[in-house]
Amino acid sequence: MTEAHDAEDIDGGGFDFDDWDRLKPFTGRVASLEDVQAKAAVFALGDTQRPYPMDMELPQPAIWWDDDGEKPAIIVQAEIHTNSDEEEMEVYGLILPDGDGAVALSEDVDLVDATDATWRKLVQDYIDPSAADD
Repeated sequence: MTEAHDAEDIDGGGFDFDDWDRLKPFTGRVASLEDVQAKAAVFALGDTQRPYPMDMELPQPAIWWDDDGEKPAIIVQAEIHTNSDEEEMEVYGLILPDGDGAVALSEDVDLVDATDATWRKLVQDYIDPSAADD
């Protein structure tokens, strides 16, 4: 039984609206390249200054606005980094329903509740694209 549980801990799989909260967040410190290589974190930024972990409850459902439109996601990593222009950036590590990871700035992400109708529809359409035609 423990072996099956351990496999779930590192499955890196996606989610649906009933099991998103099983995704393991990366919290407590800024991620390193080793954390990303071990699949414990989604990203590690090496070219910023004064990085620190964001105080945020994770995992967190979200809608990510990328070049292709809105996508459902779960935030599993949240850090603040300062760029060379001394601007603070809130950076999120996202997991998509198919298990892929993505990195987004906070301005491209809307935080939602797991009961949000739009988020739930986006998850369903992502999992079953034919449902989007209905």
